[in-house]
Amino acid sequence: MTGRRYGGGTLTLEIVMIAIALVFAFPLYVLVVLSLKSPEEAANSPLSLPSALSFDNYTAAWEQADLAPAILSSVVITVVSVAALVVTGALAAYAIARHTSHWSGALFAVFLVGLVVPFQLALIPLYQLVRDAELLGSYWSVILYMVGTELPLTVFLYTGFLRAVPRDYEEAAMIDGASQLRAFRSVVFPLMRPVTGTVIILNAIGCWNAFLVPNLFLSGSGRQTIPVAVYSFVGEFATQWNLVFAGLVIGMAPILLVYLLLQRRMIRGFASGLKG
Repeated sequence: MTGRRYGGGTLTLEIVMIAIALVFAFPLYVLVVLSLKSPEEAANSPLSLPSALSFDNYTAAWEQADLAPAILSSVVITVVSVAALVVTGALAAYAIARHTSHWSGALFAVFLVGLVVPFQLALIPLYQLVRDAELLGSYWSVILYMVGTELPLTVFLYTGFLRAVPRDYEEAAMIDGASQLRAFRSVVFPLMRPVTGTVIILNAIGCWNAFLVPNLFLSGSGRQTIPVAVYSFVGEFATQWNLVFAGLVIGMAPILLVYLLLQRRMIRGFASGLKG
Protein backbone atom coordinates (compact mmCIF):
# COMPACT_ATOMS: atom_id res chain seq x y z
CA MET A 1 0.00 0.00 0.00
CA THR A 2 1.50 3.30 -1.05
CA GLY A 3 0.63 6.72 0.29
CA ARG A 4 1.84 10.23 -0.03
CA ARG A 5 4.10 11.17 2.87
CA TYR A 6 3.71 14.45 4.72
CA GLY A 7 7.05 16.11 4.03
CA GLY A 8 8.63 19.51 3.82
CA GLY A 9 7.08 20.20 0.42
CA THR A 10 3.57 19.61 1.70
CA LEU A 11 4.22 21.79 4.76
CA THR A 12 5.55 24.61 2.55
CA LEU A 13 2.52 24.32 0.28
CA GLU A 14 0.15 24.52 3.25
CA ILE A 15 1.93 27.60 4.63
CA VAL A 16 1.67 29.32 1.23
CA MET A 17 -2.03 28.44 0.95
CA ILE A 18 -2.72 29.75 4.46
CA ALA A 19 -0.86 32.98 3.64
CA ILE A 20 -2.88 33.44 0.44
CA ALA A 21 -6.11 32.73 2.34
CA LEU A 22 -5.22 35.38 4.93
CA VAL A 23 -4.54 37.92 2.17
CA PHE A 24 -7.99 37.31 0.67
CA ALA A 25 -9.66 37.30 4.13
CA PHE A 26 -8.09 40.60 5.22
CA PRO A 27 -10.48 42.89 3.27
CA LEU A 28 -13.44 40.98 4.73
CA TYR A 29 -12.00 41.43 8.23
CA VAL A 30 -11.61 45.19 7.68
CA LEU A 31 -15.15 45.41 6.29
CA VAL A 32 -16.76 43.67 9.27
CA VAL A 33 -14.62 45.37 11.93
CA LEU A 34 -15.24 48.89 10.63
CA SER A 35 -18.97 48.21 10.35
CA LEU A 36 -19.06 47.64 14.14
CA LYS A 37 -17.19 50.80 15.18
CA SER A 38 -18.18 54.40 15.77
CA PRO A 39 -16.61 57.00 13.42
CA GLU A 40 -14.22 58.13 16.17
CA GLU A 41 -13.06 54.60 17.00
CA ALA A 42 -12.69 53.72 13.30
CA ALA A 43 -10.49 56.79 12.77
CA ASN A 44 -8.27 56.13 15.81
CA SER A 45 -7.77 52.36 15.43
CA PRO A 46 -9.16 51.13 12.11
CA LEU A 47 -7.65 47.62 12.22
CA SER A 48 -8.15 46.67 15.88
CA LEU A 49 -11.14 44.75 17.17
CA PRO A 50 -14.08 46.93 18.33
CA SER A 51 -14.06 47.83 22.01
CA ALA A 52 -17.75 46.89 22.33
CA LEU A 53 -19.99 44.75 20.16
CA SER A 54 -22.74 47.07 18.86
CA PHE A 55 -25.02 46.73 15.86
CA ASP A 56 -26.20 50.34 15.87
CA ASN A 57 -24.50 50.97 12.52
CA TYR A 58 -26.52 48.17 10.92
CA THR A 59 -29.78 49.56 12.28
CA ALA A 60 -28.92 53.08 11.12
CA ALA A 61 -27.80 51.89 7.67
CA TRP A 62 -30.98 49.82 7.24
CA GLU A 63 -33.26 52.75 8.11
CA GLN A 64 -31.41 55.70 6.57
CA ALA A 65 -30.58 54.02 3.24
CA ASP A 66 -34.03 52.41 3.02
CA LEU A 67 -32.42 49.03 2.32
CA ALA A 68 -35.62 46.93 2.38
CA PRO A 69 -36.94 48.17 -1.02
CA ALA A 70 -33.37 48.29 -2.32
CA ILE A 71 -32.95 44.58 -1.56
CA LEU A 72 -36.27 43.87 -3.30
CA SER A 73 -35.08 45.76 -6.40
CA SER A 74 -31.77 43.89 -6.43
CA VAL A 75 -33.56 40.55 -6.05
CA VAL A 76 -35.99 41.28 -8.92
CA ILE A 77 -33.23 42.44 -11.29
CA THR A 78 -30.88 39.58 -10.36
CA VAL A 79 -33.44 36.75 -10.49
CA VAL A 80 -35.04 37.82 -13.80
CA SER A 81 -31.68 38.55 -15.44
CA VAL A 82 -30.12 35.24 -14.38
CA ALA A 83 -33.22 33.25 -15.44
CA ALA A 84 -33.17 34.93 -18.86
CA LEU A 85 -29.44 34.30 -19.21
CA VAL A 86 -29.79 30.60 -18.34
CA VAL A 87 -32.60 30.04 -20.87
CA THR A 88 -31.22 32.08 -23.78
CA GLY A 89 -27.59 31.12 -23.14
CA ALA A 90 -28.31 27.38 -22.93
CA LEU A 91 -30.43 27.37 -26.11
CA ALA A 92 -27.88 29.44 -28.07
CA ALA A 93 -24.99 27.25 -26.91
CA TYR A 94 -26.93 24.08 -27.78
CA ALA A 95 -27.43 25.28 -31.36
CA ILE A 96 -23.78 26.35 -31.67
CA ALA A 97 -22.35 23.16 -30.17
CA ARG A 98 -24.54 20.70 -32.05
CA HIS A 99 -24.57 22.34 -35.51
CA THR A 100 -21.00 22.41 -36.84
CA SER A 101 -21.70 24.54 -39.92
CA HIS A 102 -19.95 27.79 -40.86
CA TRP A 103 -22.70 29.98 -39.42
CA SER A 104 -22.43 28.36 -35.97
CA GLY A 105 -18.68 29.00 -35.90
CA ALA A 106 -19.17 32.62 -37.00
CA LEU A 107 -21.90 33.12 -34.41
CA PHE A 108 -19.67 31.75 -31.66
CA ALA A 109 -16.92 34.16 -32.77
CA VAL A 110 -19.39 37.05 -32.42
CA PHE A 111 -20.07 36.02 -28.83
CA LEU A 112 -16.33 35.80 -28.15
CA VAL A 113 -15.92 39.38 -29.42
CA GLY A 114 -18.53 40.39 -26.87
CA LEU A 115 -16.23 39.09 -24.12
CA VAL A 116 -13.49 41.62 -24.88
CA VAL A 117 -15.45 44.72 -25.90
CA PRO A 118 -15.70 47.19 -22.94
CA PHE A 119 -19.34 47.82 -22.13
CA GLN A 120 -18.59 51.51 -21.45
CA LEU A 121 -18.22 52.02 -25.21
CA ALA A 122 -21.90 51.30 -25.73
CA LEU A 123 -23.22 52.97 -22.60
CA ILE A 124 -24.23 56.32 -24.12
CA PRO A 125 -25.97 54.87 -27.23
CA LEU A 126 -27.78 52.33 -25.05
CA TYR A 127 -28.89 55.05 -22.64
CA GLN A 128 -30.36 57.00 -25.56
CA LEU A 129 -32.06 53.83 -26.84
CA VAL A 130 -33.56 53.05 -23.44
CA ARG A 131 -34.69 56.68 -23.09
CA ASP A 132 -36.38 56.66 -26.52
CA ALA A 133 -38.09 53.36 -25.66
CA GLU A 134 -39.41 55.03 -22.45
CA LEU A 135 -37.87 52.34 -20.26
CA LEU A 136 -35.86 54.66 -18.01
CA GLY A 137 -36.74 54.07 -14.37
CA SER A 138 -38.11 50.55 -15.00
CA TYR A 139 -36.54 47.25 -14.02
CA TRP A 140 -36.48 46.20 -17.68
CA SER A 141 -33.93 48.87 -18.54
CA VAL A 142 -31.35 47.24 -16.26
CA ILE A 143 -32.45 43.64 -16.93
CA LEU A 144 -32.08 43.98 -20.71
CA TYR A 145 -28.71 45.62 -20.29
CA MET A 146 -27.41 42.94 -17.92
CA VAL A 147 -28.65 40.11 -20.16
CA GLY A 148 -26.97 41.68 -23.20
CA THR A 149 -23.62 42.24 -21.52
CA GLU A 150 -23.44 38.91 -19.66
CA LEU A 151 -24.70 36.69 -22.51
CA PRO A 152 -21.29 36.23 -24.24
CA LEU A 153 -19.70 34.67 -21.13
CA THR A 154 -22.78 32.52 -20.56
CA VAL A 155 -22.72 31.17 -24.12
CA PHE A 156 -18.96 30.57 -23.88
CA LEU A 157 -19.33 28.45 -20.74
CA TYR A 158 -22.35 26.49 -21.99
CA THR A 159 -20.77 25.83 -25.42
CA GLY A 160 -17.53 24.55 -23.91
CA PHE A 161 -19.45 22.23 -21.61
CA LEU A 162 -21.81 20.94 -24.32
CA ARG A 163 -18.97 20.08 -26.71
CA ALA A 164 -17.71 17.62 -24.10
CA VAL A 165 -21.13 15.97 -23.66
CA PRO A 166 -21.68 12.93 -25.97
CA ARG A 167 -24.63 13.11 -28.38
CA ASP A 168 -25.66 9.54 -27.52
CA TYR A 169 -28.17 10.55 -24.82
CA GLU A 170 -30.18 12.97 -26.96
CA GLU A 171 -29.97 10.72 -30.03
CA ALA A 172 -31.45 7.86 -27.98
CA ALA A 173 -34.27 10.17 -26.87
CA MET A 174 -34.99 11.23 -30.47
CA ILE A 175 -35.03 7.59 -31.62
CA ASP A 176 -37.74 7.06 -28.99
CA GLY A 177 -39.79 9.82 -30.64
CA ALA A 178 -38.77 12.97 -28.78
CA SER A 179 -38.33 16.20 -30.74
CA GLN A 180 -34.99 17.99 -30.61
CA LEU A 181 -36.42 20.62 -28.24
CA ARG A 182 -37.88 17.91 -26.00
CA ALA A 183 -34.54 16.05 -26.01
CA PHE A 184 -32.79 19.27 -25.00
CA ARG A 185 -35.27 20.02 -22.22
CA SER A 186 -35.54 16.49 -20.79
CA VAL A 187 -32.08 15.02 -21.46
CA VAL A 188 -29.42 17.62 -22.26
CA PHE A 189 -30.37 20.46 -19.90
CA PRO A 190 -30.35 18.23 -16.76
CA LEU A 191 -26.83 17.14 -17.74
CA MET A 192 -25.80 20.80 -17.72
CA ARG A 193 -26.44 21.32 -14.01
CA PRO A 194 -22.74 21.83 -13.07
CA VAL A 195 -22.17 24.57 -15.64
CA THR A 196 -25.60 26.03 -14.89
CA GLY A 197 -24.47 26.48 -11.29
CA THR A 198 -21.43 28.37 -12.58
CA VAL A 199 -23.58 30.53 -14.83
CA ILE A 200 -25.99 31.33 -12.01
CA ILE A 201 -23.38 32.37 -9.45
CA LEU A 202 -21.17 34.37 -11.84
CA ASN A 203 -24.07 36.28 -13.34
CA ALA A 204 -25.80 36.71 -9.99
CA ILE A 205 -22.68 38.33 -8.53
CA GLY A 206 -22.38 40.64 -11.55
CA CYS A 207 -26.05 41.70 -11.47
CA TRP A 208 -26.16 42.06 -7.66
CA ASN A 209 -23.05 44.25 -7.46
CA ALA A 210 -23.73 46.38 -10.55
CA PHE A 211 -23.60 50.07 -9.69
CA LEU A 212 -23.10 52.26 -12.76
CA VAL A 213 -26.01 51.01 -14.86
CA PRO A 214 -28.65 50.93 -12.06
CA ASN A 215 -27.49 54.37 -10.91
CA LEU A 216 -27.83 55.71 -14.46
CA PHE A 217 -31.04 53.98 -15.57
CA LEU A 218 -33.00 53.92 -12.27
CA SER A 219 -31.98 57.29 -10.84
CA GLY A 220 -34.92 59.09 -9.23
CA SER A 221 -37.38 56.21 -9.79
CA GLY A 222 -37.46 54.86 -6.22
CA ARG A 223 -36.22 51.48 -7.53
CA GLN A 224 -32.61 51.91 -6.49
CA THR A 225 -30.52 48.78 -5.87
CA ILE A 226 -28.33 48.03 -2.84
CA PRO A 227 -25.04 49.50 -4.17
CA VAL A 228 -26.83 52.71 -5.15
CA ALA A 229 -28.58 52.90 -1.77
CA VAL A 230 -25.29 52.44 0.10
CA TYR A 231 -23.71 55.15 -2.06
CA SER A 232 -26.11 57.64 -0.48
CA PHE A 233 -23.78 57.71 2.57
CA VAL A 234 -20.96 59.06 0.40
CA GLY A 235 -21.02 62.85 0.34
CA GLU A 236 -18.97 65.52 -1.38
CA PHE A 237 -17.44 66.81 1.87
CA ALA A 238 -18.04 63.96 4.35
CA THR A 239 -18.63 60.24 4.17
CA GLN A 240 -20.25 58.06 6.83
CA TRP A 241 -17.83 55.15 6.43
CA ASN A 242 -19.23 53.19 9.38
CA LEU A 243 -22.67 53.17 7.73
CA VAL A 244 -21.15 52.42 4.31
CA PHE A 245 -19.43 49.30 5.66
CA ALA A 246 -22.52 48.20 7.59
CA GLY A 247 -24.65 48.61 4.46
CA LEU A 248 -22.13 46.63 2.41
CA VAL A 249 -22.21 43.75 4.91
CA ILE A 250 -26.03 43.68 4.77
CA GLY A 251 -25.96 43.84 0.98
CA MET A 252 -23.45 41.07 0.44
CA ALA A 253 -25.07 38.61 2.85
CA PRO A 254 -27.73 37.22 0.40
CA ILE A 255 -25.34 36.77 -2.53
CA LEU A 256 -22.74 35.23 -0.22
CA LEU A 257 -25.33 32.67 0.88
CA VAL A 258 -26.09 31.80 -2.77
CA TYR A 259 -22.37 31.43 -3.45
CA LEU A 260 -21.87 29.07 -0.51
CA LEU A 261 -24.79 26.91 -1.70
CA LEU A 262 -23.52 26.68 -5.30
CA GLN A 263 -19.75 26.87 -4.92
CA ARG A 264 -19.14 23.16 -5.62
CA ARG A 265 -21.15 23.23 -8.85
CA MET A 266 -19.53 26.51 -9.81
CA ILE A 267 -16.01 25.04 -9.64
CA ARG A 268 -16.99 21.86 -11.49
CA GLY A 269 -18.86 23.74 -14.19
CA PHE A 270 -16.18 26.36 -14.70
CA ALA A 271 -13.51 23.66 -15.08
CA SER A 272 -15.69 21.78 -17.55
CA GLY A 273 -16.30 24.93 -19.57
CA LEU A 274 -12.60 25.71 -19.82
CA LYS A 275 -11.74 22.15 -20.86
CA GLY A 276 -14.38 22.18 -23.58
